[in-house]
Amino acid sequence: MDIHEYQAKELLSKFGVPIPRGGLAYSPEQATYRAGELGGTVVVKAQIHSGARGKAGGIKVCKTESEIESAAEFLLGRKLVTHQTGPSGKLVSRLYIEEATNIDREIYLGFVMDRASERVMVIASAAGGMDIEEISAKQPDTIIRISVDPAVGMQQFQAREIAFGLGVDPEIVNKLVPAIMGCYRAFRDLDAMMVEINPLVITKEKQVVALDAKMSFDENALFRRPHIAELRDKSQEDPRETYASDRGLAYVGLDGDIGCIVNGAGLAMATLDMIKLAGGEPANFLDIGGGASPERVTKSFRAVLRDKNVKAILVNVFAGINRCDWVAKGVVDAIKELNITMPVVVRLSGTNAEEGRRIIDQSGLTVISAETLADAAKKSVAAAKSA
Repeated sequence: MDIHEYQAKELLSKFGVPIPRGGLAYSPEQATYRAGELGGTVVVKAQIHSGARGKAGGIKVCKTESEIESAAEFLLGRKLVTHQTGPSGKLVSRLYIEEATNIDREIYLGFVMDRASERVMVIASAAGGMDIEEISAKQPDTIIRISVDPAVGMQQFQAREIAFGLGVDPEIVNKLVPAIMGCYRAFRDLDAMMVEINPLVITKEKQVVALDAKMSFDENALFRRPHIAELRDKSQEDPRETYASDRGLAYVGLDGDIGCIVNGAGLAMATLDMIKLAGGEPANFLDIGGGASPERVTKSFRAVLRDKNVKAILVNVFAGINRCDWVAKGVVDAIKELNITMPVVVRLSGTNAEEGRRIIDQSGLTVISAETLADAAKKSVAAAKSA
């Protein structure tokens, strides 16, 4: 789960990370009022779940009240398109009005889970203000990586190593170390998956300030972090994924036209690969999980059909914990209840597969049966093209 910049800054500030003064605005009038509270030059920032907002015109430096009002009028209600949002963009419904900062240096600082080492990885670079992918491509020698031992957590000496590695002045080290340690504690204590400050700036007044902040969280841990769960902004999410998530389905929206309903994440990934190999494009990843009831299968069909680009549906079940007869009943119920007219390809294998095929055959519905995954992929691609 992602959160907005202003929310991330508020959380990080509680762990000792310095942030500029700022306030939230939902209208041009509120924006000018917030700016008046701050005084002087301010920065008007569009709040969306995406990076590269500045390049897309989502961050504007304003010196006068008329400039602030004009910037707010321009941004609010607009869909901001960045290279991370895709062509559809994301709606700007709130702004963060922040005091301007006298920047001397920009630093990149990030904390992520390294799945290979099963540890928190700290990534820093003196080339702040750029995307980490851009830094890796253009200035790989500037990247500092430090792995944190989960048994002892991040240590002060590691933070000092990062500070010295970034080449900051000795007087700045003692201010940078607490900021680094604060980010780590926030990452650890809030069950975060990613904390990124880009840029973390050193001002001309020799202060360390987090000028931007991004955080994402492990959704499986939100049950014990209700104050984090409350920060969720569904308007920034793919509506297909939001619908499925609210119904307990593991769903990721894609750009194709073949809807996929599969049990098991590994089989779901293999199904997407086979569709691509057969010359088609999957519309989604959807794992109905083990022990799926007919009702859950119907919910899965509803989730897939919310994508208007879907032209055919592929149901691929290899039943172990699951039962093919349950899935087959769910397929029949869904087609009848939702009045599905598009082609539906079904491949059943494993527990009660024969019974599942019998249920579908005796339903009187026009369902395309497949024996193997490769066969199912070819038939679903052909069905989507003919549709």
